[in-house]
Amino acid sequence: MPRAIDGSKRKEHRKKILKLAKGFRGRRGTNFKAAKDAVVKALVHGYVSRRDRKGDMRSLWITRINAAVRTEGLSYSRFIQGLTKAGVIINRKALSNMAIEDPDAFKAVVTTAKKALEA
Repeated sequence: MPRAIDGSKRKEHRKKILKLAKGFRGRRGTNFKAAKDAVVKALVHGYVSRRDRKGDMRSLWITRINAAVRTEGLSYSRFIQGLTKAGVIINRKALSNMAIEDPDAFKAVVTTAKKALEA
């Protein structure tokens, strides 16, 4: 059976890779061999970065909470400890948004944490 060199499957595969490599610099955007490696690497980085973003966002929330809690005379770790003792279950994203958008409600949460630490 003869080998299919210029078959439609081969052309479709190459077109798909080159389409994904659109905008890459130099040969990486036009040459199939170079584009293939560049696309694989780009897809891997995209996959990893989507997971890294989750940790980055958590760090940002913690930084925001820490800044807001410091103005109330508490450190972040003591604040979280107070919330745990008080049995308050609010995630860091919600606390961060609350600190920015609704400072009065955030102060009430900080007060709850302080009372739990004193008790």
